[in-house]
Amino acid sequence: MVIIRRFGHPNLPALVMLHGFLGSKDDWSILMPHLSQYFHCICIDLPGHGANRLVLDSPGFSQVAAHIVAKVSGLGIKQFHLLGYSLGGRIALHIAKDFPDSLLSLTLESAHPGLTDNTQRDARAKSDGLWAKKLQQLPITAFLSLWYQQAVFNDLNKQQKQQLINLRSHNDPERLSNCYLATSLSLQQDCRAVLSLLSCPCYYLYGMDDTKFAQLAKDWQVENGKDQLQLQPLAAAGHNIHSLHPELFNDTLLTLLNPSHPA
Repeated sequence: MVIIRRFGHPNLPALVMLHGFLGSKDDWSILMPHLSQYFHCICIDLPGHGANRLVLDSPGFSQVAAHIVAKVSGLGIKQFHLLGYSLGGRIALHIAKDFPDSLLSLTLESAHPGLTDNTQRDARAKSDGLWAKKLQQLPITAFLSLWYQQAVFNDLNKQQKQQLINLRSHNDPERLSNCYLATSLSLQQDCRAVLSLLSCPCYYLYGMDDTKFAQLAKDWQVENGKDQLQLQPLAAAGHNIHSLHPELFNDTLLTLLNPSHPA
């Protein structure tokens, strides 16, 4: 059991890829035939997911950020492009905060920069506590059925949701619950100002059908400016772009990160 899968020649620029909640390193496999021609792709299981059995303290953002950078450094890689989806994007922001000199670029896909006031944090803590209880008490398939009824997954049809339920049902609820609570949005720092620490380019990819995260991205860019945060809206896409629209995602990412790639 390994927590890292690598694709592409080691001499290519390194691209570290962080999946979302309930996912695994294998979520990125659909992109590899094309993306690995341009990057040495390093796909990592987050704690509590796949083969990663690391138990997080609470809050766990700094711990998991250091854990990931240590894993990448152990491969002999000191600087890398960083891509994070959803929870992986929120963790990527903490890597950027704690290890800004390690990044060649930061790309976020449908990731929340953090809540801005205590009222929002209290409400999110309550909501996440309820979800964690469901995760701990319900059969995993029953939990997943409820999870994918959330509005953010409205772009998935019934068959796609069932495929995800089948794929995710092997997860261990106890380990997932630890990661979920330790990386709750209610515990995340407001990372909007993190971009000012970085000398590398920062990109935000969102689906235009994902109205919540589209607005978050636009508001964030207004606060930081177009020079610090470059938005990439993708038409006819929702929250999980790389899974449902892999060719569009690949082409967009390569256009941003690899100037030699034809647009």
